[in-house]
Amino acid sequence: MFFSLEKFSKLRIGWNERPLGEADFYRLCRRFRITVDEIPLRVSGFYYCVTGRHFIAIDSKLPPRKKLFVMFHELGHYLMHVPNQNETASYHGVGKPTRKEREADIFALVAFIPRVWLETRSAEEIIADEGVTPDQLATRFALFETHGV
Repeated sequence: MFFSLEKFSKLRIGWNERPLGEADFYRLCRRFRITVDEIPLRVSGFYYCVTGRHFIAIDSKLPPRKKLFVMFHELGHYLMHVPNQNETASYHGVGKPTRKEREADIFALVAFIPRVWLETRSAEEIIADEGVTPDQLATRFALFETHGV
């Protein structure tokens, strides 16, 4: 994970500096030539690779904040767990949480809950103003306190 922190700062998109949004997600996907499909799914989303091409599928029925989390979670799989040129798929929220799933969650949390919020705003304010769940914020604060991220 910590090797990845350097990689994330090299994205030069503001990860952990400002909240990232859908436009940032799509900009990164274009940069890395990842095809994104927003379609009705039975799962929240998944990343997959077929014949060396990379894809992210997102459930089009998700509410905006959940959708944003899933988008960055799946992008996190690409950034941390690729290059994998074989056929593979990672499904969001399916099965037991693995190390890779936790890493993708961390990437997503930091993408839309930047460090500056943790340093300048109260937990109550972030939850009320930004639509962040208490569990997400608790996890994000723990990550900040433990690892300084």
